[in-house]
Amino acid sequence: MQITFAEPSWPKSGALVVAVLAERKLTETAKALDEKSRGALRRAMAASRFTGAKGQWLEILAPAGLDAERVLLRGLGKGEEADAAAFEAMGGEAARRLALSGVERLAIVCDAVPGAKPGLAECAARIAYGVRLGSYRFDKYRTTRKADQKPSLAQVIVQVKGAAAAKRAYGPLDKVADGVFFTRDLVTEPANVLYPASLAKECRKLEKLGVKVEILGEAQMRRLGMGALLGVGQGSERESQLVVMQWQGAAKSHKPVAFVGKGVCFDTGGISIKPAAGMEEMKWDMGGAGTVIGLMQALAGRRAKVNVVGVVGLVENMPSGTAQRPGDVVTSLSGQTIEVLNTDAEGRLVLADALWYTQDRFKPRFMVDLATLTGAIIVTLGHEYAGLFANDDELAQRLATAGGLEGEKLWRLPMGEAYDRQIDSPIADVQNIGSGRTAGSITAAQFLQRFVNKVPWAHLDIAGTAWSKKATPTVPKGATGFGVRLLDRLVATHYEGK
Repeated sequence: MQITFAEPSWPKSGALVVAVLAERKLTETAKALDEKSRGALRRAMAASRFTGAKGQWLEILAPAGLDAERVLLRGLGKGEEADAAAFEAMGGEAARRLALSGVERLAIVCDAVPGAKPGLAECAARIAYGVRLGSYRFDKYRTTRKADQKPSLAQVIVQVKGAAAAKRAYGPLDKVADGVFFTRDLVTEPANVLYPASLAKECRKLEKLGVKVEILGEAQMRRLGMGALLGVGQGSERESQLVVMQWQGAAKSHKPVAFVGKGVCFDTGGISIKPAAGMEEMKWDMGGAGTVIGLMQALAGRRAKVNVVGVVGLVENMPSGTAQRPGDVVTSLSGQTIEVLNTDAEGRLVLADALWYTQDRFKPRFMVDLATLTGAIIVTLGHEYAGLFANDDELAQRLATAGGLEGEKLWRLPMGEAYDRQIDSPIADVQNIGSGRTAGSITAAQFLQRFVNKVPWAHLDIAGTAWSKKATPTVPKGATGFGVRLLDRLVATHYEGK
């Protein structure tokens, strides 16, 4: 789909979207359109329940006096409700409504709205951003499809006074969308296509953007002493990998920020095998790694002025004659020994070595890890929020604020000594699950904290948000790309150029 910006004009074909405010208050273009169509907009509103409330739509086919095939009115609500997220939703919903309609060309008008929080150029850029995010489809494996199932929408023009400024504002957002799409693609791929070596190869694609990519195989990790990560993958015929990605957008003297991702390309649970029902969903147990990889693309793509390290541990957790057993004890890179009571609590073992490696080698300003770590976080928060755990209040607050602004919400949960005692092992330094069935997400975070060595750190448990079974205006069903936007916002607001 082509997305462009242009000065306002009446389209000669296709569809036209204009905004209406609460209580049927017409924007500048809507007023002109109503006059040109001899009152068609007001008559249509009067004959419907459309009031201009936020999120409402009203479609008018073949309006008199216009060359456009249809006009769509989109309610923005009150002026103060018209924030960046509202304009993104307007663009995303428009693209999704018309994707299969037969319409090939869509014009969306962005008018000045009294009380709107972003400026006009930013509003228009956010409309385009919403169009891009909402248009995502994964059709790689579709070989046959009826004509009416194929997207028709090929061109979207965002019309705004000052189109050049809007285009400039959209540039960085477009690069972030590239990163979101990369993450969605990776998480959607089936496990017979995406496994540790092939996912590592996907990381290599970032080199064309200037990202330095290193891939460590099992022999290298064994020499380093990564017994925790290697133990998870020892039951698979697929070799485990550790990928290190570096983006240098600032002076070498600037300490990097670091992001670490769990990349379990398929998780059977190992010897502690999962139930068959729903196991196909475990192809997306590499969602944390997918987010880190997409984030690196976004930051490098928009040439972020910051030094960034992305580290992803890539494994397959399979049952076999060589698989790790419940009760095994492994030695992690940190030197700490781990009693593995449940082989399905494997992601924390991968992250234990990846986190220690990252803090020991790069001495980062902070580390944020992302993982589809626990089912318990879904029981706690559902699919609306990701779990946030941290040893640093400032980092936690910055993450929560960034998530709120980008629609990727986080909820901070507690940590503490009482929870930490639940993972003390009677025969090793630590055990990989808690001593009971309670606080599973918290004890998992406590486990990870033992491997960060007092570096400012946050853990995002994205098990409930990496994949969605219902669509939103900018996130279709399936892989969400959760985390790319909020972490890009975190970096841009607090660490870029500083």
